[in-house]
Amino acid sequence: MTDDEGETTAEAVTTDEDYVSELRRNREEKDDFFGSHPQSPIPPEHREGFDGLEYFDPAPAYRVEATVETHADPEPVPMETTADNEVRYVRVVTFAFDLADETHRLHGYKQRPDDDEEPIFVPFRDKTTGQESYRGGRYLELHPADELGDGDRVTLDFNLAYTPFCAFSETFECPLPPEENWLETAVRAGEKDWQP
Repeated sequence: MTDDEGETTAEAVTTDEDYVSELRRNREEKDDFFGSHPQSPIPPEHREGFDGLEYFDPAPAYRVEATVETHADPEPVPMETTADNEVRYVRVVTFAFDLADETHRLHGYKQRPDDDEEPIFVPFRDKTTGQESYRGGRYLELHPADELGDGDRVTLDFNLAYTPFCAFSETFECPLPPEENWLETAVRAGEKDWQP
């Protein structure tokens, strides 16, 4: 190994260590919010005994680079909800990425495709759904600084995959990931299922 290669490796290790530390800090802040804030989705009767959400271990390998395909004429995608209703989104972008030695695709949606402030919503299921993670699937949100174009590269960080509020209380109604966003692999990153 040359010195240059050694430097690169050391930088990657430092970056991963910094990333994991930051991720753990963010998780602690979320746990504090869920345990004590009046707007927490945890029902009040469970907050006193709440000692944090369950998470998969931080896994930098689940931060994947995805190639963007945009949709100039977005198609509507109706999504069922946990309350047996239906909510309408439009498919604005498709992400292609490699994970577990296979190429996968996830679609990103908006309710208001012309709203630059609205995040790109990426609900998904995977092979942990209903076993290690919430039976209704998990969510990612992307907040691109600029408008995405075909061929752009973005990071999908599954360590940030979170459980929707309806997993904690039936007072919330949440969209369920459409079948086109069901991954045929286990994503052991992000939040696990929560039980009171």
